[in-house]
Amino acid sequence: MRVRPILILGVDIIGENPKKFAVVSWLNGKLERKGEFTLYRLIRFIQSKRPDIVAIDSVTELGDDLRKFLRSLPPGTKLVQVTGRPGEQRSLQSLAKEHGIRTSDRFDPYEEAKLSALLASRGVGYEVLAFEDEVIVKVTRGRSHGKGGWSQDRYRKRVHNLVRDKVREIEERLRRADIPFDLETEEKDYGLARGEFRVYASREELAGLIRPMHGGDVEVRIYPVERAELGFAPLKGEEAIRERRSIIVGIDPGITVGIAAIDLSGRIIALHSERNMPVGEVFRFISEIGHPVVVATDVSPAPGFVEKIARSFKAQLFVPRESLRVEEKNELLRNLGVTADDDHQRDALAAAYKAYLRLKPKLEHIDARLREAGLSKKAEEVKALVIQGYNLGEAMQRVSLRERKTEKKEEESREGVDLTPYIRRIRELEKKIEMLENENRELREIIKEQRKTIGRLERKIADYDEEVRRKVLRERELEAKVKRIESLEKQLREAKAVIERLSRDLVKVKRMNVVEVRGSAVPLKVLRVLSWRELERIEREVGLRRGDVLFVINPAGAGKAIAEELVERGIRAIITEKPLPGPVREVLREAHVPFFTSNELDVKRVDEFAVVERETLERAIGELLARWEEEDREREAERFLKLVEEYRIERVKELRRKAEEESKAH
Repeated sequence: MRVRPILILGVDIIGENPKKFAVVSWLNGKLERKGEFTLYRLIRFIQSKRPDIVAIDSVTELGDDLRKFLRSLPPGTKLVQVTGRPGEQRSLQSLAKEHGIRTSDRFDPYEEAKLSALLASRGVGYEVLAFEDEVIVKVTRGRSHGKGGWSQDRYRKRVHNLVRDKVREIEERLRRADIPFDLETEEKDYGLARGEFRVYASREELAGLIRPMHGGDVEVRIYPVERAELGFAPLKGEEAIRERRSIIVGIDPGITVGIAAIDLSGRIIALHSERNMPVGEVFRFISEIGHPVVVATDVSPAPGFVEKIARSFKAQLFVPRESLRVEEKNELLRNLGVTADDDHQRDALAAAYKAYLRLKPKLEHIDARLREAGLSKKAEEVKALVIQGYNLGEAMQRVSLRERKTEKKEEESREGVDLTPYIRRIRELEKKIEMLENENRELREIIKEQRKTIGRLERKIADYDEEVRRKVLRERELEAKVKRIESLEKQLREAKAVIERLSRDLVKVKRMNVVEVRGSAVPLKVLRVLSWRELERIEREVGLRRGDVLFVINPAGAGKAIAEELVERGIRAIITEKPLPGPVREVLREAHVPFFTSNELDVKRVDEFAVVERETLERAIGELLARWEEEDREREAERFLKLVEEYRIERVKELRRKAEEESKAH
């Protein structure tokens, strides 16, 4: 298999105003001096070469441009501070000496850049973290709906349906990729007005999975979550067990995250819950407590969020055979003698304690063996190594060798110290290790037998579990049927309500048709207000035909547009309780659509049903139309006389002008 070459750029500042940097590259063991670069040229160079690591002895050399520099790094490129995290930094020369790297001129920027690259190639240093492993994805409408009537309503509904479809598409893609996320939505018009995902992954992990969208009906925007303060994560974690105490961590993910930590003796160290806690903040919270060797969850299968935390710490993932029941969690907390502030803390603590109980026999066996070997002080370190996969003999040997190296360094730093007792002790320990390794082989044989017994018992448990599972399935099926019956009863009630409403409407229509057939009176279609929505309602309930007479209770606020709509629909006349607004009167008068008040025609109304005597209505319409025709004729005559008068005046002016011109000519 072909191995991809690893490129590391070592960088050191040469001078300020403008900033210039010395750059040395390390490519699979080969060093090459690249020259001087300004900050702008350095960024362009990094973007073109796309190195795995940019190594620097201190990020303070970038000054105020640090955040800008971090944002410009291409995906997959790490910025590493090789001298350590802030407050714990060491000189490049001491680190180089510790790792067997020869140094020369400490004041040469190229020498400093070379040392940074070499140390980073050996896993020395801390990666500078500017962004959380979280991304906010917002799905919203792309443009404003504007104001207006039915067409705008239809467009708004269409856009909300498109937003809903896009949210579902993104949700499905994230689930297929097994990426954990939380989703908040705002429902509207049987669709979604917006959807916001909090995705627990870096933007690089989402590349090709979710693409930004701009300018259309739907917009998708991606915002990486930037850390409030820069984080520093070690390039290699082999020293973590020695530097920090080993812990078992339980995590309950969700909008509110629960975290619990216990040590390898089963004592509670931390219990915490927080709403909207980013994955980076969870990582920092756990790191401040200790080094997790086991990350546990209370559900099976494990959530992606918990798997990500376990991978980040290179810890063992504990998943119960089946999700813990609430009664079991409460029993675990009673055994611990503690009370959690909320369900999230309870679930996290139950997961951690369940993992501890699974490991407890092994940990007690380790304690017994270490007491015999005289290594009780290093019990936690040995336990952590065993949990990580070493057998007991290997773990004890590694710890002993590490102790031996430490003792050797201490002996070299002292003069005149008698080494005989220490050498004797080392030999004793080596004999014990040999004895333990023999015992380990014997124990492995015992374990094989125990595993066979466990397998036999697990098969019995599986048979019992199958019976319980069938019982649970029957109960779930019964519960589903009860819910289905409740849902159908609800639908039946809603259908009855619709039938009752439609029956009332049908009675109204029949009454109006009876009156209309008899011919003695004219039925009026009643509108509470003169609006688009009310027109839509009357159209839906009883219909609106050419020649209908409308009765409007309150026409205030109506405009020219709705009046023109009524004219276009062929309404014969309008009767109102209150006078019509001026613009509506003008449109109706121009179109010769009669309008009256209820006092003028003596309208009879009961609730939503109104009639007027046909003879009275016909007479009023005829008189009003006749009066309007007379007014139109008078207005036309006045306009004609005005035109004649204007023509006469213009003609007189023209004759006078000609007379003046002739007199001047003579």
